[in-house]
Amino acid sequence: MPKSLVIIVPCYNEEAIFESSSGTLLRYLDGLIAGNKVNSDSRLCFVDDGSKDITWELIQNCVAKNERANGLKLSKNFGHQSAVLAGMLENKDRFDAFITIDADLQDDIEAIEKMVDAHANGAKVVYGVRNDRTTDTFFKRSTAEGFYTLMLKMGVPVVYNHADFRLMDKMIIKELENYKESNLFIRGIIPTIGFKSEKVYYKRKEREAGESKYPLRKMLAFAWNGITSFSTTPMKLVLWFGVLNFIIALFITAYVIISKFAGTTVSGWTSTLLPMAYFSGSNMIAIGLIGEYIGKIYEEIKARPRYIIEKDLHQ
Repeated sequence: MPKSLVIIVPCYNEEAIFESSSGTLLRYLDGLIAGNKVNSDSRLCFVDDGSKDITWELIQNCVAKNERANGLKLSKNFGHQSAVLAGMLENKDRFDAFITIDADLQDDIEAIEKMVDAHANGAKVVYGVRNDRTTDTFFKRSTAEGFYTLMLKMGVPVVYNHADFRLMDKMIIKELENYKESNLFIRGIIPTIGFKSEKVYYKRKEREAGESKYPLRKMLAFAWNGITSFSTTPMKLVLWFGVLNFIIALFITAYVIISKFAGTTVSGWTSTLLPMAYFSGSNMIAIGLIGEYIGKIYEEIKARPRYIIEKDLHQ
């Protein structure tokens, strides 16, 4: 028997592409229902993450005109990961399967049917994985692949070339609810839950309109959040960096003592200033890194809500 599906679409300032994307998704969902892949209770859920343009007005109009469309409005911009989480947790008791996809539809929606089939065959999580980056620039391709390589080397449990395009069974959503951390990195959390998983490969499309919500600056911040949320490797690197500094200091000490007895010491600021600058800089890096982890602990202890719902339009 076909199960109910909700496709969760986080939106932030998407007025340029919303009508095109929503129309495409609605037609595709109708096709899945007509093909008996999912049942007629299936829906789209658009999550407005505090947009500053007319995205929410467009979502309201879409919900009013289409019985298969739902909408959530967050009280402010909480960030992409929080918007995705809100869409999942606020619908956790309404549907059997959940798919998350970005509003730009660069992720190929044709892969959704394959995900649904894999779920019907017992997979609790189905990851959408890119197998072709020919549409990316050299810089984008190299930085993206470097991101996944770095995350894996740091011990972060990500799926290579997988972002946030995936299908999850309601069992996964209910387990996800037990993860209470404020610093969300969902693509790292999902693999830690376990259960049977599959991969569906697809080629990502170019964005039709609007601007990417993840420029390099945000991607770097996202990567840093993922690393510090899942791995203590940077702390270990600081430890070994400190050991290396100590060894260098021993050599410098030996050099100074030998020079003293050899009578070759000269007065000057270079031999004093350079070691001081080197070691003080190293200490600042170490203190800053430790501060980053302490800051995360501080945020987690406060246990503030990860999102706040202002309006919920569902039918």
